[in-house]
Amino acid sequence: MKSKTKFIAEIGSNHNRDIKRCYKLIDEAKNLGFYAVKFQLFKINELFSKDAKKLFKNVLKKKKRELPLNFLPKLKKYCIKKKIKFSCTPFDLNSVKILEKYVDFYKIASYELNWKDLLVACAKTKKPIILSTGMATYNEVKVAFNILKKHNKKISLLHCVSAYPAKPKSCNLRSIEFLRKKFRCPVGWSDHTVNPLIIYNAIKTQKADIIELHFDLEGYGWEEKEGNHHCWLPKDLEKMLSCIENESIIKGSFKKKYSLEETNERKFRADPTDGLRPIKKFRKYL
Repeated sequence: MKSKTKFIAEIGSNHNRDIKRCYKLIDEAKNLGFYAVKFQLFKINELFSKDAKKLFKNVLKKKKRELPLNFLPKLKKYCIKKKIKFSCTPFDLNSVKILEKYVDFYKIASYELNWKDLLVACAKTKKPIILSTGMATYNEVKVAFNILKKHNKKISLLHCVSAYPAKPKSCNLRSIEFLRKKFRCPVGWSDHTVNPLIIYNAIKTQKADIIELHFDLEGYGWEEKEGNHHCWLPKDLEKMLSCIENESIIKGSFKKKYSLEETNERKFRADPTDGLRPIKKFRKYL
């Protein structure tokens, strides 16, 4: 990708607790030109309250989505080998500590935006931080940003709609411009739409610094398979990224002219003297 926008592949739980699958996901992300891959580190027992687990019995089924801790050094090493950045979202304070020696940057999820202790823990590591702002009001983002800023200046924001999938009419992409103006930091878009037009607009119109895309190989990752289709697949990404890359080519120059591909066809235009095709001087060659 020649775009200045940095693309992050949000792998989430599409690893299926299979290290070889993780490597394939990283390979695909690298081949497509992603800047970074991102995983999630959580423990279900520390993610939901006891009441939530009683009320939503299917919550416990998500335990299989947990990233094994012994994957972390392997993923880090593989990302270094592939020359792609490695990131992970911590969902508890202990995970912040565990991840510190592995991640190139922390990504804080929208759901944790108002958790001061987690914000502070990430910020104090002095590693770059990307904060998603789904569901949040401007004031909530402001509070979180100021908490981070007390300990860390390397902050980026992602405008986000926390719906899976998100409807295009809810995206309000001009929030990217708004957040950039208010916080004077890199701002991007975390996508849940799987809509090429949304990505195009975020990059070309809103000048997004970062695009985060939920990413899967073939639709069998746990997050994609059990969800509502909010993950991009390589075949869809190839088409979308190709369109973005080729935009400068199709614009051409500020002049009306025929293309080289039309050179031969010009011979077969109607002759201005009799209206018949091809032009007279080329008829003798038929």
